[in-house]
Amino acid sequence: MDQVNNNASQQNSAPQGTHADDAASKNTLMGILSYIGPLVLIPFFTNKEQPFVKFHIKQGLVVLSIEVIVWILGMFMWQLWMLLNIVNIATLILSIIGIVNVVEKREKALPLVGGFSKYFTF
Repeated sequence: MDQVNNNASQQNSAPQGTHADDAASKNTLMGILSYIGPLVLIPFFTNKEQPFVKFHIKQGLVVLSIEVIVWILGMFMWQLWMLLNIVNIATLILSIIGIVNVVEKREKALPLVGGFSKYFTF
């Protein structure tokens, strides 16, 4: 009987370090959401205290700002649709680069536009 109780208590105990793993996976998820258009608002309101997530939120806000500007320009200057589509493809590529950086746990600025993230202060 004692052996059954001993085995049950060993199975119920959580492995060490799971809290740290949960926090790291949450930071990764929030970092990925930062690059998916308006979903940047989720990590912005829930997890902007974490320096890693905050860095990627700022980068994601730069990409979102470009997308919004292109959308507004597209409404008024439909003649430039070909150029605006190229910019849309570029923002998609920048988002993919940002997501790869999050998955690899890097805080690396995005090419061409990463420097603009310093203008977002919160």
